[in-house]
Amino acid sequence: MMLQIHQLIIFFLFFTSCDTGELTVIADLPNDLKEISATETLPNSNLIWVIEDAGNKNNIYGLNTKGKIIKDIDVNNASNIDWEDLTSDSFGNLYIGDFGNNSKNRDDFTIYKIANTNTAENKITAERINFILPKDMKSKDFEAFFLLNNHFYIFSKENKSSVLIKVPNKIGKHTAELVIDFNLDGKHHKITSADVSDDGKTIILLNHDKLWKITDFKDDAFFKGTIEELPFEHDSQKEGVCFLSKTEVYITDEKNKGEGGNLYLFNMN
Repeated sequence: MMLQIHQLIIFFLFFTSCDTGELTVIADLPNDLKEISATETLPNSNLIWVIEDAGNKNNIYGLNTKGKIIKDIDVNNASNIDWEDLTSDSFGNLYIGDFGNNSKNRDDFTIYKIANTNTAENKITAERINFILPKDMKSKDFEAFFLLNNHFYIFSKENKSSVLIKVPNKIGKHTAELVIDFNLDGKHHKITSADVSDDGKTIILLNHDKLWKITDFKDDAFFKGTIEELPFEHDSQKEGVCFLSKTEVYITDEKNKGEGGNLYLFNMN
């Protein structure tokens, strides 16, 4: 159910803090991919799929666990206005979130559906899911989403109060629904990527220096669930996260001044 802005705004949430933080470097990411903005795994692929954000090619890249590019596929009917996150479904479809909006002047957003990453071709045609924001909502910058119960849940990236919207997983044009305004810690909580576990019971939200793990929620009242803040012993421009198992996740960061540009493994327990 959509929750009205003036009815529900979460300013502060109570967290269970865990003393974790070690990121294990799995691989150096290719030097040609300096601005990786998302990562995702698929049930029909042994590869780790990544994209780059605004100003880069409209390509998806399949990497092995050593960081080598195994597949480089041009999405030939797409434009990379600002690709920010990846998600997938149980059928092996990959979805690209083209909804980055740093200048906050976009009024139309796109999710590209890639149905066959197993193709032997180096080009592929995507289907499009377009959406606009609700009538009274100002333009937002979005960087994170996941697919749950056949809806995309999309998080804006803000310093303070952010919005969570949802869009149906259906080809065509839609008006997004507001789920809730929220604030994770009352200070800064920019969410750069998100994922949901295969069983739909655990959500992870990525920040440059921490991960939020959300469990025990009902329906899409995510922020009424149990929220654990998992701080890293590491601060970099982390832009991509996805589940590897129930307890482990992959994380990627952008290369900046000779630092970063890695694929990490993080244990949430």
